Amino acid sequence: MQTSASTSNYSESPSLTRRPMAKILLADDHAILRKGLKQMLVEDRATFEVGEASTGRETLDMLRQNKWDLLILDINMPDRSGIDILRQIQASYPDLKVLVLSGFPERQYAVNMIRAGASGYLNKEMAPEELLAAVKAVLSGKRYVSAALAELLVTELDNDSEKPAHAHLSEREFQIFCKLASGSSVSAIGAELCLSVKTISTYRSRLMEKMGFKSNADITTYALRNNLIN
Repeated sequence: MQTSASTSNYSESPSLTRRPMAKILLADDHAILRKGLKQMLVEDRATFEVGEASTGRETLDMLRQNKWDLLILDINMPDRSGIDILRQIQASYPDLKVLVLSGFPERQYAVNMIRAGASGYLNKEMAPEELLAAVKAVLSGKRYVSAALAELLVTELDNDSEKPAHAHLSEREFQIFCKLASGSSVSAIGAELCLSVKTISTYRSRLMEKMGFKSNADITTYALRNNLIN
């Protein structure tokens, strides 16, 4: 009997029932926002180890140096766009879960980011409990979409013709569209993406045709009107 009681107490030891610590990397160029997100995560009962990165380059460096369970990625990083970083992560770290964070409404970027491999998309105006729900869902292997994004996805399935023009672009076309809209030249985009000028020009021609544009000025005007660039 004494042996049985001893075994029972031992099996209930907190050190044995404690779940492994999940490692989360926060990638955002605003220190105040990172601090707020980190505070939300560490105040929860779940146990998270949280790291921080302020640029695209720093994000990729930290991914090379350590193994992370989840990356919370701002779509608008100062040196590289979140879209570029996500594409590289999909190629180099296919098992890494990515939760995209953005100040842009879901309609602008969410569908393309989900298509590109993101496990979820959150607007920066979210409530703390929504962040925690999204983190736990993604860490458990699920995808997370807000109620607004779920409604958007259903609407797109129901009526393809009501999609905004940029929603008809492929992932690569949309990536190049955003760079053109921000003022990057074809040669600069080619150098950044390690593609030939001819290839970038072909993508440019395709997206211009799909959207009915005649010049880069049309691209920039559309992007500003639809809040795709600042």
